[in-house]
Amino acid sequence: MFRNMYDTDVTVWSPEGRLLQVEYAMESVKQGSACIALRSSTHSVIGALKRSVSELSSHQQKILEIDDHLGIGIAGLTADARTLAKWMRNECLNHKYVYGTAMPTGRLATDLADRHQRTTQTYVRRPYGVGLLLASFDKNGPHVYQTCPSGNVYECYATAIGARSQSGRTYLEKHHEGFDGCERDELIMHALRALVGCVSGDAELTSENGSIGVVGKDEKFTLIEHAELQPYLDRLELEGGNNGGDDEEEEKEEDAMET
Repeated sequence: MFRNMYDTDVTVWSPEGRLLQVEYAMESVKQGSACIALRSSTHSVIGALKRSVSELSSHQQKILEIDDHLGIGIAGLTADARTLAKWMRNECLNHKYVYGTAMPTGRLATDLADRHQRTTQTYVRRPYGVGLLLASFDKNGPHVYQTCPSGNVYECYATAIGARSQSGRTYLEKHHEGFDGCERDELIMHALRALVGCVSGDAELTSENGSIGVVGKDEKFTLIEHAELQPYLDRLELEGGNNGGDDEEEEKEEDAMET
């Protein structure tokens, strides 16, 4: 049995019980630039690395605002993420129009996972090639959710996805027990420390390729980039932590596509 006999359509099962097209979509997430998310008792934070296709182009946006209480970080195909972000914004607007309140993050995450899953059962559509991290603060407190092309959704204390994300995930696993009592700025610093290990090669985390989104109690979703991010990077430099060349594992070079 050849693998390519069963990967021509998303609805075809392989003899091993696998949907290969869905696995290929999940591989696209692994090739995307790294994105991490974490939360405390009062705030949720997203951190992401941005890529540019050349030195002459601007960096792609990797953190998107969905509503005042919610933002997403993306790893994978940016075009697919924009489509999902537009749908999520419409869902939040419709909920606010009908009920007069912000949409609960758990309900939106579940609906988003259902939208992912429907594409795995229809032969005329392909799975979304993007993984999303949702960070929010609603009436039930701060939340972090992770979705993937298979339709699974997870609520997390902290998580990381994308290329070279294992280094960031290791940092989060080592320090997550102390996140609950962190203030806003300290939580942002934890996000930056986790991102440093995800930077490839001899590159460093800078105000150009780094991006932070934060939302919390009495604070709407705010994107921190460029000059606003520099003070946090200066603080990280003083700690001696901005040396993004540390490799905790060997991962494939993501040269197939810019995602």
